Amino acid sequence: MTLKTLTPIEARVLGTLMEKARTVPDSYPLSLNALVLGCNQKTSRDPLMEVGDDEARAAIDSLKQQSLVFEGSSSRVPRFEHNFQRAAATSEAQSVVMGLLMLRGPQTPAELRTSGERWYKFTDAAAVEAVLLELQQRGEDGGQAMVLKLPRAPGAREQRWVHLLCGEPDITAMVAATPTSSDASDLLARVTALENMVARLKADNAQLRGHIGTISDQLGITLADGDAPVT
Repeated sequence: MTLKTLTPIEARVLGTLMEKARTVPDSYPLSLNALVLGCNQKTSRDPLMEVGDDEARAAIDSLKQQSLVFEGSSSRVPRFEHNFQRAAATSEAQSVVMGLLMLRGPQTPAELRTSGERWYKFTDAAAVEAVLLELQQRGEDGGQAMVLKLPRAPGAREQRWVHLLCGEPDITAMVAATPTSSDASDLLARVTALENMVARLKADNAQLRGHIGTISDQLGITLADGDAPVT
């Protein structure tokens, strides 16, 4: 199947669903409100967006027409889930790379491996590059190319890759915007690692407090307000 060119908002909606399916499976599929919040979050997004409810609904309707998004029927509140892997005929690793590029913009294989730590466990940056080459090869084999390797920017150590779901990018502008300092790359890696660590700690804390609440209920113990488990 050849995918139609997506708008930036459609790509953000699709990428957000792909992310949340892997990072918060207990809250997935997503309601419209949760989806909009995910689209507009201030971390792990490039560029930052302010997507409104109506814009998100329009994007969902367009993505549903391509079978890239489904609406669940088992809840009173409409919930949405992506169908990218089947609709685009990609592997799990390929889908992960595409989702990361949609949400975070052009990245090097090393950056993709770091930013996708909670999505998929790539063994190293070379494994990520192999997946990118597979996605590029699709176009060379007569199918639909999904990624493009950008020219190396002056002073940059590695070349970045960009997805093509929104059409041909402005390569000149993207190369000009490439960070040329190794400090910038190191900072991005540290920030991403910290984001992942905080998310894991929050999940562990919520699970622990839930266990404490269950045990206190069984023992008939009333917890102080500050010790109440998170719901």
